[in-house]
Amino acid sequence: MSGRPEELFPLFCEVRTLPGIGPKTAAHMEALGIRAPRDLLFTLPQSGVDRRRRDTIRGAILPATLTVAVQIGPHTAPRTKGGAYRVHVEDAETSFQLVFFHARGDYWKNALPEGSRRVVSGKVESFEGIAQMVHPDHIVAEEAAETIPAFEPVYPLTAGVTQKLMVKAAGGALERVPDMFEWIDPAQKSKVGWPDFLEAVQAAHRPQAQADLALTAPARERLAYDELLAHQLTLALARATERRKPGRATVGTGQLQSAVLSRLPYRPTQAQTRAIEEINADMAAPTRMSRLLQGDVGAGKTLVAFMALLRAVEGGGQGVLMAPTEILARQHMESLAPLAQEAGVVLDVLTGRDKGAARQRKLDALARGELHLLVGTHAVFQVDVHFDDLRLAIIDEQHRFGVRQRLELGRKGDGVDVLVMTATPIPRSLSLAQYGDMDVSVLDEKPPGRKPIKTVMISTARMDEVIERLRAVIADGRQCYWVCPLVEESEVLDLTAAEARFKRLRAALGEGAVGLVHGQLSPAEKDQAMAQFVSGQTKVLVATTVIEVGVNVPNATIMVIERAETFGLAQLHQLRGRVGRGEAASTCLLLYQAPLSEGGRKRLEVLRETEDGFAIAETDLQMRGAGDLIGTAQSGMPRFRVADLERQAGLMAIAQSDARRLLSDDPQLRSEQGAAARLLLWLMRQEEAIRLISVG
Repeated sequence: MSGRPEELFPLFCEVRTLPGIGPKTAAHMEALGIRAPRDLLFTLPQSGVDRRRRDTIRGAILPATLTVAVQIGPHTAPRTKGGAYRVHVEDAETSFQLVFFHARGDYWKNALPEGSRRVVSGKVESFEGIAQMVHPDHIVAEEAAETIPAFEPVYPLTAGVTQKLMVKAAGGALERVPDMFEWIDPAQKSKVGWPDFLEAVQAAHRPQAQADLALTAPARERLAYDELLAHQLTLALARATERRKPGRATVGTGQLQSAVLSRLPYRPTQAQTRAIEEINADMAAPTRMSRLLQGDVGAGKTLVAFMALLRAVEGGGQGVLMAPTEILARQHMESLAPLAQEAGVVLDVLTGRDKGAARQRKLDALARGELHLLVGTHAVFQVDVHFDDLRLAIIDEQHRFGVRQRLELGRKGDGVDVLVMTATPIPRSLSLAQYGDMDVSVLDEKPPGRKPIKTVMISTARMDEVIERLRAVIADGRQCYWVCPLVEESEVLDLTAAEARFKRLRAALGEGAVGLVHGQLSPAEKDQAMAQFVSGQTKVLVATTVIEVGVNVPNATIMVIERAETFGLAQLHQLRGRVGRGEAASTCLLLYQAPLSEGGRKRLEVLRETEDGFAIAETDLQMRGAGDLIGTAQSGMPRFRVADLERQAGLMAIAQSDARRLLSDDPQLRSEQGAAARLLLWLMRQEEAIRLISVG
């Protein structure tokens, strides 16, 4: 089934084939993301205006949109050029004025003769004690009153597109919806009381009351589900295709894993043990592993990742761990080296900094299989990097790596298992939207011995006290991070702010005690500043947010975040997680500039009250919305037209299990319901998915 089904042709032809749309308007519509009649179907009214008729405007709370029958009274021409033309009218109980600006000649005198009757509808406001309806939306003769809708939908607009035009065009699009077989399981559909697809789009475009615009209105909920189901079918097909590619069963003896576990000073948490078992089982299966390891700050992802790497070695192969930056790659190397030594496996690091003969030595050892585990940056993608037998690729901090890179890495070996680690707790609805094709292991417990971090809010007016506090901490042998605010997204201004803070702290705490890291430094300079802080040479590290992910300095016990109210919740949580990694009690100081906005205050209070990254991520999602939370543009997050990820997380989960069930019963989508699901994929512009079925 290669091309789009014929019954959908009318919905996918050019938008200018709809009534009232010429080439010019079609170009304007593009700004609303409307290229074909199909796009109009899923551009739903965002609000509505109640235009039910009433006898009088008396007693209405103004301003309000009202619809009444009136008797036309005297006209008053404008006193000045461009002034207001007024028509005095009376309804059943009171009088008010219709007001028109830029009235031409005798137009209104002829259109609204004194003594005639009309039904008018529009916004009524009180001006100097007189009720006025300025430029009514509708003026019709009494016998044509029913042409004014009782409840009028309001569409999103753009320059050159009017409400009238949207209503007319949407009506045209609705006429083109073919009769389609149902892709939703009938039992489920009747249980939730959803209408058929055609009925649902008609009801969504012709709301009868405010309640019909709610996300939970049956018609809207059904369309949101359809959108999510198409997305989840695509992910499930991608996952099935991925699984059909032969993987390799990597079965380990468990010797290396237990050698390391038995020497740890603590016992892994239940969550860690569960994740290790899930990964072992995936690697032993003949299909390729595609798993996401999600863990909050400090939940112990590194140990789980290392156990997976050891499993690859136990099975006679090699493993690679990729980090987004040089600093992180070296840090992984340092934290894993002692564990590798315990297990007797050979571990090395490869970054862009490795050159010449030293680099060649590493590459040779890798190709001969003498080097078991490699930690690296993007450098491991380079053409001349060859593994003897790569079994497992672990990618740290997924959002810096696209799906394309996941696949590239997979090409370095035959049927390589892939594990993605992220330290950003992702609310369930988003993780389903973004990683629905992967299996997920969640580390939702903290290892024993992690001390809670005390979080305090302080106004920037008390900056001097904060600096005094730092002096005491440093005298005590501890270290501190000082994060500067992001200024208007401009790196140059960020730099000025960071440098000013650096100078002030250096003057207060001593020349050599303060280091500075910011986005304008070269990687080598950044590394050097970080290294001086890690080794304890510098006591305070002033930084823009470049230190968010993964940096580990157990001796740092204070995190100062300046202008904390300008950061997102997830970001604040990540920054806070840089302290509290050692024995000593740690503190996070949120410096804010008064007065705080409602949102700013709420964010900081949530942070002060909890250290649970998942709870924080859910709050962040409600406050900011999905697009902002993960930066929709670069995250590969789908943009939904009807579904609302923040508020319909439950619907996404249902769509995922339905999609997986449908495909396990009918992998080629050949049954009646399967064929309907194919149609849905075409309707939702998921051509990619259809290619996946044909490949399969």
